[in-house]
Amino acid sequence: TSRMDRLFTVQRSGTHRRKMTIREARQAIEEIEAEKLLTDETITKQAIEATEQDGIVFIDEIDKICTPSNYRHGADASSEGVQRDLLPLIEGSSVSTKRGNVDTDHILFVASGAFHQCKPSDLMAELQGRLPIRVELKGLTEGDLYSILTVPENNLVRQHVELLRTEGVNLLITDAALKEISSVAAELNMTVENIGARRLHTVLERILEDTSFNAPELNGQSVVIDAVDVKGSLGDMLLKTDLSKFVL
Repeated sequence: TSRMDRLFTVQRSGTHRRKMTIREARQAIEEIEAEKLLTDETITKQAIEATEQDGIVFIDEIDKICTPSNYRHGADASSEGVQRDLLPLIEGSSVSTKRGNVDTDHILFVASGAFHQCKPSDLMAELQGRLPIRVELKGLTEGDLYSILTVPENNLVRQHVELLRTEGVNLLITDAALKEISSVAAELNMTVENIGARRLHTVLERILEDTSFNAPELNGQSVVIDAVDVKGSLGDMLLKTDLSKFVL
């Protein structure tokens, strides 16, 4: 009896007794016994083993540490030093962490980059050898951009709708407007610079610029954005695309 009393007694600011059914008591006992089996040392050991055997490291924007072969001077020369620092990790080495040493021999390394100013072949030959599989991704199409605006639960359109709702403005963007936004974003990516889905941020901000600025005066009103509004807001942006490529 005294053992069971200790089991269901919580030592906090004072003694607290809990009454529960046999089913609840069984669950509580199982949780207590499970905590005894899972020590910090055991969890850390299993985590290190899982990292070493099944770990995946994703290196984004690796092109930022890559310099064109005909441009090797100034601060850009330090990019090769960063590549040399990455090389032992990708080749396989023991990395010291606060949880212990982690062996990277069997960790999968995945790197990505846009490579607008350089090519993957401009990376160090040793680093290229450790990243042997090269995949070139296609740019987002108009249909892809439309899916990004409509499929995710918390898409960009809904974010703007909820943001303006805090100001008391009921925003509605028609389906035709969404298709026009996708078309304009795809065209800007092809004619100016391909920045992928981030182009949608720029386009939406441009369309809703006046509405967001005047939101306090529009309290309690509804604002509808259709395809005509999209063309009117982005017309000058499209006219400047042909000249933008000539600006240094």
